[in-house]
Amino acid sequence: MTIETSDAGVPKGYNEFMTDLKQRVRTTQFRAVRAANAEVLRLYWSVGRDILDRQKDEGWGAKVVDQISADMRREFPGQRGWSRTSLKYMRMFAEGWPDLDAIGQQPVDQLPWGHVTILLAKLKAREDRDWYAAKAVENGWSRGSLEFEIKMDLKSRLGSAPSNFSATLDAADSDLAQQVVKDSYIFEHLDPGKQIVERDREQALMDRIQNTLLELGRDMAFVGRQYRIEVGGDEFFVDLLFFHVTQLRYVVVELKVGKFQPAHMGQIGTYVAMVDGEVRDSAVHAKTVGILLCTERNDATLDYALASTASPVAVALYDGLTPEERAALPSPGELEAVIEEEIQAHGSLIAATPEPADLRA
Repeated sequence: MTIETSDAGVPKGYNEFMTDLKQRVRTTQFRAVRAANAEVLRLYWSVGRDILDRQKDEGWGAKVVDQISADMRREFPGQRGWSRTSLKYMRMFAEGWPDLDAIGQQPVDQLPWGHVTILLAKLKAREDRDWYAAKAVENGWSRGSLEFEIKMDLKSRLGSAPSNFSATLDAADSDLAQQVVKDSYIFEHLDPGKQIVERDREQALMDRIQNTLLELGRDMAFVGRQYRIEVGGDEFFVDLLFFHVTQLRYVVVELKVGKFQPAHMGQIGTYVAMVDGEVRDSAVHAKTVGILLCTERNDATLDYALASTASPVAVALYDGLTPEERAALPSPGELEAVIEEEIQAHGSLIAATPEPADLRA
C-alpha cells in the first residue's frame, strides 16, 4: 500500500493533523492550570475557614497564626504560601466569600491567588471585589494592572461620563455606548510630573503610547489619526478614530487641552455624524459615538451643550492631575504625532487592526 505524500515528504493531511494536535495540547494545558488554580483557592479558603471557626468556637488566639505558619513551613520547606501574611489573607478570603460552592461560580475562582490578595487588601465591599475580579478575568489583567485600576477607581469612572446618549440613541444602545466611556482618563504612565526636555518627553510618550491607547479601553482598535473624511468635495480630519470590536461601533476621539467650550460640541458632533454617514456600515455597525477629552469642564454649561447636538457625544477629563501636571500632558498635536511615529516605527502595534472597509464584513 502506497501512502500519498505532499511535496515536503510528509503524509497527506499531516500538517492539519499537527495543527489540531498542538491546539488540543495547549487547550488541555490551559484547563489543567485552571483546575489546579481552582484547587489551590479551595485549599486556601478551607484553611481560612478552619482558622476562623477554631478561633470562634475554641477560643484560639491571634498568635495561633504564627504557630501554624512555622509548623507548615517546617513541614513543606520548599512550598510558598504559608507565611503569616498569607494565612491572614486565607482567613480574609473565607470571610469575604463565606460560601465555598459559590466561589466556583464567581470570577474570583479564575484568578491566581496573588490577584485575590489584591482584591482582599484594597477593597472592602464584596460587590467591589466581584466587579474588579470580573474585569480582571475579562481583560486578562496582570496583578499590577488590577492594582492600578483599583487605585484609579475604574469602577466609578467607567460609564459615568456626562453624555447625551439617552437622548440620541435607543435605550439598549444607549446603555452599551455609555459603557465605552469613562468619566476621566488617567494618563499616569506618562509621568507628567517628571521634569524632562521636550525631545525626551516625546520619546517617553512614544515608548508608552500603547498604555495610552489601552487607557481608552481594551476593546478599542486604533483606526487612524487625523482620519480624513471627504464630504461634498471638502476635507475634514478627525483627531483619533477607534473601532470598538465588541460593540461594533466607531468611536471618534477629539482632544482639547484646556477647559471645555460649548463650541467644541459642534465640532465633535459634526465629526461623529460624518463618520456615521460616510464610514459606518449601517447594516452591520452600531451608531458612532464621540468622546471629547478636555482638562476642565463646567457641568452647568455642559448640559446645555450636550442638548444642542443630535450626535451621541460624551465629555471626559484628563483626571487626577494638578494644573502643572496637566500642562505637561501631550497636546493634541503631540499625541497625534507620537501615534503616527509609533505606527511607522512599530507597525505591529496596529498590524491586526482592520481598515474601515474590512470592518464592514
